Amino acid sequence: MRHFFTILGHEVRMLLVSPGTYVAAVFFLAVMGFIFAGILKSYSSAPQEMSPAQVFFQLFWIPVLFLVPALTMKCLAEERRLGTIETLLTTPISTAEVVLGKFGAAYLLYLALWASTGGFFYILGRFAGDARFLDAGPLAGGYLFVAVSGLFFVAVGVFASSLSRNQAVASILAFAMLFGLIVGVRYLADLQALQTGVLQPVKTAVEYAQVFTHLDDFSRGIVDTSQVLFYLSGTALALIFSILGVEAKLLHS
Repeated sequence: MRHFFTILGHEVRMLLVSPGTYVAAVFFLAVMGFIFAGILKSYSSAPQEMSPAQVFFQLFWIPVLFLVPALTMKCLAEERRLGTIETLLTTPISTAEVVLGKFGAAYLLYLALWASTGGFFYILGRFAGDARFLDAGPLAGGYLFVAVSGLFFVAVGVFASSLSRNQAVASILAFAMLFGLIVGVRYLADLQALQTGVLQPVKTAVEYAQVFTHLDDFSRGIVDTSQVLFYLSGTALALIFSILGVEAKLLHS
């Protein structure tokens, strides 16, 4: 992995000079700002049971479905479309280093954009003058969940990018995979077909993959190692499939 940091640094620079990155960042902050303003409006009109941080992170999936595809759609699809990945891999750089470098750059930017939303809570704490609005537990747990789950989400986006030469197709694939993982699994557990004894193992697996349940636990300060393992193992599998996908495409090109 000698060339990993070289690839990582190059990809970070490419993301920072790409207009698409700033469009995605502005869109992300605008959406999150709109959500945060709506939360504060509801708190100003009537008392709420949950803290603003808990409500804020409950809606994490909305920007994730659009932000992750925007950050990852170019990483491998564009390289394949331009034919530069073949040239890159003729050097002593391995496929794993290329994929991990691109994944690392997208993940760092993902973290940076989420970290920038901390400014909303800083402004709230600065001007609200009420400590009840800033519950440190849900706030820290929410950001920890974003960091851990983001590994898997970004890896899924990279995998989607490895499947196509077209950025738009890669973006749609990433959106569909993330929607199924975050939203689809939530409603899959309610299917009556899974209530039978024969499909009980499937129901158990579906409940284990409930992202919103994980968020609730993190927000309450419960960091379950099995949940962390779910995201880490999912990340590893998605990246392995990305590496295999790139190598398979090279063999058939």
